[in-house]
Amino acid sequence: MLSDLTLQDLCGRAEQAARAAGEIIARSRQSGYSVEHKDTGGSAASQVVTEVDYQAQAAILEILQPTCSELDLALLTEESPDDGARQQKQAFWCIDPLDGTQAFVQDILHYAVSIGLVARDGTPQIGVVYDPVAQSLWRAIRGQGAFRDNLAIRVPEPDKSRPLVLSSDFSLQTLPWYEQTVTGMEEIAHELGFTGSEVEFRTGGVTNACGILLDANKVYFKFPKEKGGSLWDYAATACLFIESGAIASDIHGAPMDLNRPGSTYMNHRGLLYASHQEIADRVIRLYKRLR
Repeated sequence: MLSDLTLQDLCGRAEQAARAAGEIIARSRQSGYSVEHKDTGGSAASQVVTEVDYQAQAAILEILQPTCSELDLALLTEESPDDGARQQKQAFWCIDPLDGTQAFVQDILHYAVSIGLVARDGTPQIGVVYDPVAQSLWRAIRGQGAFRDNLAIRVPEPDKSRPLVLSSDFSLQTLPWYEQTVTGMEEIAHELGFTGSEVEFRTGGVTNACGILLDANKVYFKFPKEKGGSLWDYAATACLFIESGAIASDIHGAPMDLNRPGSTYMNHRGLLYASHQEIADRVIRLYKRLR
């Protein structure tokens, strides 16, 4: 197990790497870039890649790759093949150099740099997220709390004079039980005393999750399917949520499978982010009723 001091040092390097990638993303937004499509990925959004993704990844690896030999860590990134070393090493970096590439291409301000460190048993150790537009940095270390721009994250209480909001990506609309989900969210809102419920569709799992830590009226979940949702989409935010006292789990309420053998997809058990347990519990019940 990595010591607290070692984790602090690694988190500092991850912050440096995230800011370096963020600078590249911010510059490229103004100067232009090329767009490609890749064959991997479980959704249209995951198949979009730009030269900015690769440049941001290179900047991150320049800072973090030396730690792999120093501390015998593995490395998993969205834009490189999985070499399987994450199953043998004590921990691995889990990197998405530009989460929300589709939003970036469409100039929608809903993308971020995401860097996580995950133990071999799947336990989140470090989570760093950097928003290159707001220039805001989120960080968390196992057992040492979660912070946004050096201020401790305190999850607010829900404001029940406003609606309960399901924040999700557009894939939700393709599910056969989409209408039942919308109806179920309305029922949950009524049970908990909210004024109603709404659904907002946004690409970018990282920013969807982080939004809950700012607005406790939001919940983000994905129902299980074999493809969709990758380890690097959720490793960093899982750590942020755990350390801030919020809920990050699979759709059954169990810990996320953040080091799944043989696949980088992790939506096989679904996932759930919520500000408070009472909201999470009702979403879990909703899924049990729908399946």
